[in-house]
Parts: sequence; C-alpha cells; structure tokens
Amino acid sequence: MTANLSNGSLHFTSIPTTHIKFTHISPINYNFFSYKKPTRYTLVCSSTIRPKRSSKSDTDNSEAQELVRTLLKSFNYDKTLISTLNKYVKLVRTEHCFLLFEELGKSEKWLQCLEVFRWMQKQRWYVADNGVYSKLISVMGKKGQTRMAMWLFSEMRNSGCRPDTSVYNSLITAHLHSKDKTKALSKALGYFDKMKGTERCKPSIVTYNILLRASAQAKDVAQVEALFKDLEESVCSPDIFTFNGVMDAYGKNGMVGEMEGVLARMKSKQIRPDIISYNLLIDSYGRKQEFEKMEQVFKSLLRSKERPTVATFNSMITNYGKARLREKAELVFQKITDLGYAPNFITYECMIVMYGCCDCVSKARGIYDKMIESEKHAKVSTLNAMLNVYCLNGLPIEADKLFETACNSGMYRIDSSTYKLLYKSYTKLNMKELIQKLLKHMDRDGIVPNKRFFLEALGALGSSRVEQDAITNKVNSIMPADMTKL
Repeated sequence: MTANLSNGSLHFTSIPTTHIKFTHISPINYNFFSYKKPTRYTLVCSSTIRPKRSSKSDTDNSEAQELVRTLLKSFNYDKTLISTLNKYVKLVRTEHCFLLFEELGKSEKWLQCLEVFRWMQKQRWYVADNGVYSKLISVMGKKGQTRMAMWLFSEMRNSGCRPDTSVYNSLITAHLHSKDKTKALSKALGYFDKMKGTERCKPSIVTYNILLRASAQAKDVAQVEALFKDLEESVCSPDIFTFNGVMDAYGKNGMVGEMEGVLARMKSKQIRPDIISYNLLIDSYGRKQEFEKMEQVFKSLLRSKERPTVATFNSMITNYGKARLREKAELVFQKITDLGYAPNFITYECMIVMYGCCDCVSKARGIYDKMIESEKHAKVSTLNAMLNVYCLNGLPIEADKLFETACNSGMYRIDSSTYKLLYKSYTKLNMKELIQKLLKHMDRDGIVPNKRFFLEALGALGSSRVEQDAITNKVNSIMPADMTKL
C-alpha cells in the first residue's frame, strides 16, 4: 500500500560544502511564504503583522505571570515555599496557582505543587474545582507519579467534586506515562469503558486521540482499529490531531504500512494533511530509508498550500546522513537558504552528525567551531553532537580533549547526557583510564554514577535481568576497583 503521492525525485543544484555560512536571513525574505490566511505554521514577513490591540484579559494575564515570576524568584531565597505564599497572600488567587503548577511541573519540584495546593485549600477564596485537580493530576503524570495522580483523583471525589471528561483525560494520560506501557494501556482502556457508562464523563475526541496514539505506540493494531470503529459510532469526529498522533506513533515504530493505512483513512474523511502530517511522513520514510517516497512527499508538500518548516529539512539531513548520502544532505542544507529560511542550531547539529556518519570528522569540527564562534549556538546538545562524532569514528582521545576544553571554558552547563554518551563510548573501547577520569569529573559535578546511570548509558534500561547483570559485570570488569564503590 502506498501513500498515493506523485512520482519524482528531488533536483537540487549542487553546491560545495565550503559555502555553508552562518548568516542571518532578513525578515523581508519571508514574504515568499506569506499568503492570505496564514496558519500558525506560516512564516510571515514581520512588516505585514499588525500589532494586537491590548485587552483587559491580556493585561490581567500579564500581571498574573509577573506575580508568578516574582513568587518563583522568592522561592529561591525564602526558607520555605509557604512563607513566600503567605507574604503575597493578599495577591495570590487560583489563576496564579495554576501558573505555579505549570512552572513547578516543568522541573522536578512536583512536591512543591502539592504544597501550593494545600496552601490553596486553606484560603477563604478557594472553592474545590475540577480544573485544579485536572491540572495537578496532569503534572503528577508527567513526572511519573502515578500513585500521586490516583490519590488526587480520590481526594477530588472526597471534596465533593464530580469527575468529568477532562479529569478522566488527565488521569488516563498520567497512567500512560508509567514505565509498564502494557499495564498502563490496559488501565487507561478500563477508564475509557467507565467513561462511556457515565453521563457527564463521555469520551471526547481528546480521549480518543490519547488512546489511539498510545495503542499505536504499543504496536497494537487491533486496538487501534477497535478505537477507530468506536469513534465512528460515537458523536465525536476524528480530526487532524487524531490522524497525526497515530501516524507519528506508527512511524516511530517503523510500521510504515500501518502509517500509510492511517493516511488513506484520513483522505477518505476528506481531512487535508497539514505541515505536521507532511513532516511525519518525511521523517518516517527517511527512518526506513525509503528515500524515493520521502522525496515524493517533499515534492507534494512544495505543491500544497502548506509550507516546509526548518524541521522538515532537519529530518531529511539527519536521515540522509544515517544512510551516508552526504551529497544529498548537503543539497538539502542549501535548499533551506534557497527557499529563504534561516537554519537553526538544530540544523547545524544535524549537519555535524551527518558528517560524522559520513567519516568527515574535520568538516563536522569546522561547523562546530563556527557555531562556538557565533556564541549563539553554544548548547550542551551541540557539544554532545561533536563528541558523538568523535566517538562514532573511534577517536576517544579527541573526544576527551574537547570535553576538557568545554569543561574549562565554562560555556556549557554539562549534564548527565554528556557523561552517558562518553561513558558508553569509553566502555565499548575498553578505555579504563578515560572511564576513571570521567567518573572523577562526575563526582566533582555531583552526578552519582549509580546502577540506573550505567543501564541508561549503555541502553539497557528495560532489558531483561540477565542482560542487565551481564552489563553490570562488564562494567565491573573494566572499571577501576575504587570507582565501583561510587
């Protein structure tokens, strides 16, 4: 089964790699992509955008965000979060707490969300509300705190609130963040059945979209079909998010045939693919190295009302690089500027990795050095990309030198991702001295190399116990004796 896309291939004008420049594209070049009804994916010339009229709601929201920023700053200085809230008690209301939940939820401070919640309950203005519980359940789920999400659900019912569709959607999503995906999906489907039997909790299209995507991620084709059938019999109608979510899950699992089936179903519903749909198809075909189909989709995109995004090109560069098709990747890079786009830091990182896959270490280092010189792209992910190139090409000494330079420069806030990358490479090459040196760096930076770190670094988290034990034994055999105690 094919995606029913036009035949053809990409035809770009060849350009030497020396023409890669780190230039800023003037906004005026974006006029090429402007049209009468721009969507959120459209690039519009800044001179054509009229300033929005300020409204009372915009002003209120701005003031709320400013107060929340003040509270968050105060949290860093006060001994307790509660003392900060008490200090601003005359100003803080429900909308501020919602914003606090969001900001605290972005970090590992989920316990502080519960502190804010308990503080809220003691205030005169507090009224038990499904929205508060739904938000907290969502935050707990994203942090893998499923039990806490369940407790909040129980607490909500005890407070006199009746569950509604949004609360169940948050609870289902919270379960789907669990590590045991099979058990989580089973639990989520149980809630789904319960929703269908409760009047004010009937599944919405959001419910179906969540479950369809999760079922596709679990490679459960039968369950996807069952959910689609149930959706057709319900009062809900599938939307573009329905099909994009399922295609994304299938595509990431390499299930291209199933993905094409979803695309055909979408077309039968006369739902037009958007830029996300095109990007998903391009990335999925690229991952499977079905480049003829990938190029057909790209040509269809250029003929459509949609317009490519930088992410479109980044995906093509990455997948051409993995297949060691260096010239095609370089031509895609040139196509970005030809169409008036400005490459972002991810684009340059994709080029670095691409050159690494194609054994062009010096070219990769050249791009890395230019990015560092610009100082606009100095990110840990950029450092990791270059370190990965050295590791892929069997150059651990060069990787170590770059790592030392990066540490001494103070340019990066190096995190565990860098250490995991280097640890995996050094272990494969049996470089005991470099492992010892790396572990000392970790100790200095306060990163504890526990069992979870080793298993994640070596890609064994979720493997069988036998495989995990074998990896642990391998680690112990090459690690210096005094380091195994860390």
